[in-house]
Amino acid sequence: MSAVLEARERSARYLAGVQPTLLRHFKLLATAPNGVARLRQLILKLAVLGNLLPHRGSGLPAASCGNGTPAAGADEVLAPLPEGWRWTSLGEVVDVLDSQRKPVKKEDRKPGPYPYFGASGIVDHVAAYIFDEPLVLVGEDGAKWGAGDATAFLISGKSWVNNHAHVLRPNREKVADRYLVIVLTAKDLSPYVTGMTVPKLNQGRLVSIPIPLPPLLEQARIVTRVDELMRLCDALEAQGRLEAEQHARLLGTLLGTLTDSSTPEELAADWQRVADHFDLLLDRPEAVDALEQTILQLAVRGLLVPQDQNDEPASVLLERIRAERDRLIAAGKVKRDKPLPPASDEDPPYELPDGWAWARLGSLGITSTGGTPPTNRPECFGHETPFIGPGQISARGEILPAEKFISELGRFETSIAERGDVLMVCIGGSIGKCAITPEVTAFNQQINSIRVLFGSSSYVLAAMTSLGFQRRVLDASTGSATPIISKGKWDLLLLPVPPAAEQSRIVARVEELRHLCTALRQRLAASQTTQSRLAEAMVEVVT
Repeated sequence: MSAVLEARERSARYLAGVQPTLLRHFKLLATAPNGVARLRQLILKLAVLGNLLPHRGSGLPAASCGNGTPAAGADEVLAPLPEGWRWTSLGEVVDVLDSQRKPVKKEDRKPGPYPYFGASGIVDHVAAYIFDEPLVLVGEDGAKWGAGDATAFLISGKSWVNNHAHVLRPNREKVADRYLVIVLTAKDLSPYVTGMTVPKLNQGRLVSIPIPLPPLLEQARIVTRVDELMRLCDALEAQGRLEAEQHARLLGTLLGTLTDSSTPEELAADWQRVADHFDLLLDRPEAVDALEQTILQLAVRGLLVPQDQNDEPASVLLERIRAERDRLIAAGKVKRDKPLPPASDEDPPYELPDGWAWARLGSLGITSTGGTPPTNRPECFGHETPFIGPGQISARGEILPAEKFISELGRFETSIAERGDVLMVCIGGSIGKCAITPEVTAFNQQINSIRVLFGSSSYVLAAMTSLGFQRRVLDASTGSATPIISKGKWDLLLLPVPPAAEQSRIVARVEELRHLCTALRQRLAASQTTQSRLAEAMVEVVT
C-alpha cells in the first residue's frame, strides 16, 4: 500500500466523526490551486482554535498565566475557545533570551560543527556555541510573518544565534515547544511587524502576541494530529510532483510522435492516439503550451496542411525576394550588407517537403538592429513614435503598450519597424521572444527586426517561434550568464520556406488551432477559479 493511501487511512480513522466536512472534501482542498499549502494553513488554524480534535474532559484546565486574557493587538478579535482553554500572551509562557545572542560578521566566524542560526534557519556553521538546550526561534527581521510561513522553528543542542532571530525558552509547565511553533506558524504575525524600510518584529510586540492555550495533554494530542496531517500533506505534494512528472513524460512521448511523423498519413494516425487521450493530456496550462508548440513544429515541417502541386515552388519566391532586395539597394533605400552564403552550404536541420526550401533569415527581407537615442539629448524624446525594449514583447507574441516615445528627431538615432515587421529579442533572459508590430514602432539595440518581402510575415513569425528555430538562436548565441546573438549570426540562421500560397494556408490553420488553444486555456482557468472558490467556501464551512 502506498504511503499516500496509508496516510489517508490514518487520517480517515480520526477525522471521521470529528470534521466530516473536511474529510469529505479533503481531496478538493488538496487539488485546488495552491491547495496543499492552503490545506496546511487550514489544519493549523483548526488546531489552534480547538476545532481539529474531539474535546476530552481532562479535568485539568490550561495552566494559569499571569493576569488573564491579553488585550488583542492590531485590532485583532480573539476567537472563542473550547472549555478548559484560555487566551494568554506569548510573554506569559516563554522566557526571552535575546540578551544572550551574539551576531558575528561572516569574516570573523571560525568554521566549526555548530549551527549558526539567523531569522529563517541555519546560515553557517561555527567553532563555538552560546546555547545548549531546546529553544524556539522567531524571526525578528528578514523573515516572513504571514499565516503558514515558517516564522518560528525549533532548535536543540549546541548552537549560536545571531540578532535576527528572537530566542524563546518555553515554560514547559504551561506550553509545549512544538505546540508553540504550531501556534506561531498558524498565526498571521504581520500586524505585529513595524517598520516600512526594514520590517521588524520587535521584542515588545512579540511578547504581546495572543496565544490560545489548551491543557498540556490537549497540546500533546494536537501536536500528534498536526504532525500526522502534515505528513499527509507531504505525501500529497510528493504524489502531485510524481503525477506531474508522469504527465509530462506521457505528453512528451505522444506529442513527440506527432513531430516525428514523416507523412500526412502517418501524422493522422499519430494524431488519433493523441485525440484518444485529449482530456487526460490537456488538463493543465503547460500541456496546452506544449500542444501549441507542437502545432508550430508541424507547421514548419510541412505536415499541418495538404500540399498543392500547382503552387509555385519556394525557389521562385526566394528569387523574387532577391531581385527586390537588389532593387532597393540600387535605389539607395536599403544599406548593402555583407553577402550571405547560400543555405546549401549548411547541413539542413531536417528534410523538407517538395517545393519547400531552406533560406537564411537575412535573405527573406530587410533586417536591422535597434538603437537607443542618447539620454543627454531630450529633444530625441517626445510623443510621436512608440519606443520599446524586450519588456514590451510578451511571451505570447504581443507588443505591449510602450512606456517611452521618441520624437521625429529621435527616429534618426534608432531603428524603425513598419507595421507587419517581425521583431525578436536577441539578448538576455528573454532572448527569442518574437512579435509582429501593429504600428510604426522604434526599438532598442536588444531587438532585431526583419521586414519580409513577398512572403507572409505571420508565417515567418510562426517559424521563428518554433522550438527548432529557438534552439538555433541559442546555439548561435554567445555568453552564458547573458546570452546574445549578433545581427550577423542572426541573419545566417536557417528558416524553412514553403511556397507563398502554402504559407497563407499554414498561417490560417495555425491561427485556427491557436484559437483552440486559447479557448482551452480559458476553460482551464475558469475551472481552476471555480475549484479555488469551492475550496475557499469549504474552508469557511469547516472553520
